[in-house]
Amino acid sequence: MGSLPQNPLALSIGMFDGVHFGHQSIIKKLKSISETKNLESAILTFWPHPRKIFNPNDDLKLLNTIEEKKYLLQKNGLQHLFLKEFDQDFRNLTGEEFVKKILVEKLQVKHLIVGYDHTFGKNKSGDFLLLKEMGPEFGFEVEQVEAVNHKNFNISSTQIRNALSHGNVLLANEMLGYNYSISGTVVHGKKIGRTIGYPTANIEVDPIKLLPKKGAYIVDVFVRDCHYKGMLSIGTNPTVNGTKVSVEVYILDFDEDIYGQKISVNFREFLHEEIKFNDLAELMVRLHEDKKLTAEFNF
Repeated sequence: MGSLPQNPLALSIGMFDGVHFGHQSIIKKLKSISETKNLESAILTFWPHPRKIFNPNDDLKLLNTIEEKKYLLQKNGLQHLFLKEFDQDFRNLTGEEFVKKILVEKLQVKHLIVGYDHTFGKNKSGDFLLLKEMGPEFGFEVEQVEAVNHKNFNISSTQIRNALSHGNVLLANEMLGYNYSISGTVVHGKKIGRTIGYPTANIEVDPIKLLPKKGAYIVDVFVRDCHYKGMLSIGTNPTVNGTKVSVEVYILDFDEDIYGQKISVNFREFLHEEIKFNDLAELMVRLHEDKKLTAEFNF
């Protein structure tokens, strides 16, 4: 679980997938409490996602890789991030055992902040009420943070995944409080794009990462800390009878060899569904239209 804290903590527990607006409200409260009570702010999170342990066949994709989650939490000003392996031993801890062995003995928690629907421990035996009961005995305070509401529903990682799976990157970005991104190494593809004047960078994305709906998108592209406009395609390249899903980005006003380099893209707007054109000439006409929309987009 990493090095244990030397000082008492103000702590929150959860997956924090996406580090979205709801999570950010918890972090803001954590930081305020830690300053007021002279505690250090921390989050305890888990890997892999508990759903993967309870149902190994669950093909759950996540909004963040571990590295992205660490970066986002640090960016929000947290002092500590504790990563606990969610294994069978940990899974079998009851709610009370979790409080005693992890929160009190290992982490010296003095103030605990939990989300509105947080449960923990074997068979979800731990919840806000249990924490309230155990707090006085073990010397910690606990409070619950209400959900953040957006357009008449509560912001959650699930809602954001649903928005992305429907191509609604604008809504996802609103709930996240930042633009959804993917990153990866540029690898060799079929190189069909370059034969029609649209060379693309084929991005190898971490398999745990959620890809938005198949289709074309306007994106920001970051190459070696430089920003470019780009149009990105997620799909199987049906026009040339492809079968494997690929992520390819055409970078406007760019002509460099970046094979083997890591690049990242931020999703800004959905252009259109994946289309199977009759031939490459039809595809080129659509690419010209997409390029014009991307060039005119107000980044």
